[in-house]
Amino acid sequence: MSIYSEISENVRKGRMKAVKELVQSAVDSGNSAADILNLGLLSGMNEIGELFKNNEVYVPEVLVAARAMNAGVAILKPLLIQDNVQSVGKVCLGTVRGDMHDIGKNLVKMMMEGKGLEVIDLGTDVSPENFVNTAIEQNCRIICCSALLTTTMDEMAEVVKQAEIAGVRDKVKIMIGGAPVTDEFCKKIGADVYTSDAASAADAAVELCK
Repeated sequence: MSIYSEISENVRKGRMKAVKELVQSAVDSGNSAADILNLGLLSGMNEIGELFKNNEVYVPEVLVAARAMNAGVAILKPLLIQDNVQSVGKVCLGTVRGDMHDIGKNLVKMMMEGKGLEVIDLGTDVSPENFVNTAIEQNCRIICCSALLTTTMDEMAEVVKQAEIAGVRDKVKIMIGGAPVTDEFCKKIGADVYTSDAASAADAAVELCK
């Protein structure tokens, strides 16, 4: 079994200590940080994402896998910067103004990071201006808005409007999601993409960054 397969398998099983040891060992053996990231850590997280999409694993398993992956990424970060390895793309993510729910948002963040995207997490209760200003300042390709309340869904339309006012609507894609949100609503407000779950959101974001 290759070291990458071992890393991948231990990420999948959420074994943080083993992942840290294997990543360090792979680095010490002269493997490239990009290969360790892509063939080991991200590959394991991708598998978890697929299982999650098919309801074969649940949120707790995703959480421990993401924690294990992040422990490995922490070791690689200085090397990736040194090698100038680019992320797949940059995304800013948050729950819209008036909404304090973050479980769905946090899952989306983990799945996106598991696909090699760089995620700026704005937290909850995020104003439309904050979404758009962050996207401009940080050079994000995508704004991701989450809402769990029917009463806060309309804030997503405000985010689209703010992006138009700021003159960046053609440069930044807007993705939306959350329990009450639908594809129909997405089209109505002029957002770009609606996805029904975290794993699909991560896949869609990667496609948009291509």
